[in-house]
Amino acid sequence: MLKLAGLPTLIIAGLMAGPALAQDAATTEAPFTLGDLPYAADALDPVIDAETMTLHHDKHHRAYVDNLNKAVAADEALQGVTLEDFVVNAGTYPAAVRNNAGGHWNHTFFWESMVAPDAAGEPSEELAAAIEAVYGDMDAFKTAFNQAGAGRFGSGWVWLIVNDANELEITTTPNQDNPLMDVAEDKGTPIIGNDVWEHAYYLKYNNRRPEYLSAWWGVVNWDVISQRYDAALATAN
Repeated sequence: MLKLAGLPTLIIAGLMAGPALAQDAATTEAPFTLGDLPYAADALDPVIDAETMTLHHDKHHRAYVDNLNKAVAADEALQGVTLEDFVVNAGTYPAAVRNNAGGHWNHTFFWESMVAPDAAGEPSEELAAAIEAVYGDMDAFKTAFNQAGAGRFGSGWVWLIVNDANELEITTTPNQDNPLMDVAEDKGTPIIGNDVWEHAYYLKYNNRRPEYLSAWWGVVNWDVISQRYDAALATAN
């Protein structure tokens, strides 16, 4: 089972290892706030251009935060509920909460998953061994991940999770759902998540989602991903 105790307060099961989007515990309660990007908007060039990053963060992510705050303000029963609870128990809340809490959580996780290309690094030995045990090698894993992302119909996300058996698994979710949610078809603790909504890539890649997915590995922050993997295993034991 997914264990949440002892994990960071803001992204309690998302294992946000990097410090750039760290916020104090008070920000897990409404009203929610939009954190800064952990790097300059042009830092991920040439994989993701500055215009896409600016629109994605300043417009799309902000809209999820603003709309979540509006939903909470309109219903006294939702006030004081943490982002963690909104996400994990998404199926018990109104659609506006599920969609916008998911959008806020997913995008915060997404920004921390990336880093400038010259700092991308490599998976830890433990994570690399786990990937190879399931997928054969890193190239085969990336191919499987990319195919899953390309195959997600419409808008959504592609994930690498640690599932309930403590094994790595590639899965996808629609819209702004994620594998932590009680409504997820495949549940687990995310360690990688890539946004396959068109707003994440259309300005540069147009409708070429597979090209975006392949290029995206150039900005994956493997130090953060490896820390998430270690934390997921530690909380499962």
